[in-house]
Amino acid sequence: MSKIVLLNKPFRVLSQFREHENKITLAKYVQDKSLRVAGRLDYDSEGLLLLSNDGQLIQEITHPNFKQPKTYQVQVEGEISDDALEQLRKGVQLKDGLTRPSQAQRIDEPEQLWPRDPPVRFRANIPTNWIELTITEGRNRQVRRMTAAVGFPTLRLVRWSVGDWILGKLQPGEQRSLDI
Repeated sequence: MSKIVLLNKPFRVLSQFREHENKITLAKYVQDKSLRVAGRLDYDSEGLLLLSNDGQLIQEITHPNFKQPKTYQVQVEGEISDDALEQLRKGVQLKDGLTRPSQAQRIDEPEQLWPRDPPVRFRANIPTNWIELTITEGRNRQVRRMTAAVGFPTLRLVRWSVGDWILGKLQPGEQRSLDI
């Protein structure tokens, strides 16, 4: 039977099972050897990571032709401007080309988020804002590069959803399995 697992990947965990440079990997949280990662989430990012035992489903989640929307809640350094949000919506020029248009909006600090360990560095003289950003491609470190390109570096990045799958109330390291 095909299944998909929704995992809340904690901060500073590699999105792979094999050991690498003494870093914590998914093997600490997922014991089912039949599962493979559907996409990646950077070591310093948190939130929804999908795993499945169905190769076709993994292909549909990860292949750029399917344009699965991925929504992130992003804490940025500074008070993000309307101009910067509009740039994110239209597409941002990165070294590897122009990004596809995205959905971008300013949001309040998400109430459902857990405290990060270690916490984001606090600097009293530099404010922060939260945005919600939905993209339909998955370039390496794309969200971080996009916010930096418009002048607002990412401080914290939490993936909230991929396609129709939503993180919900899963806490870091928790998972939910769904039969397909």
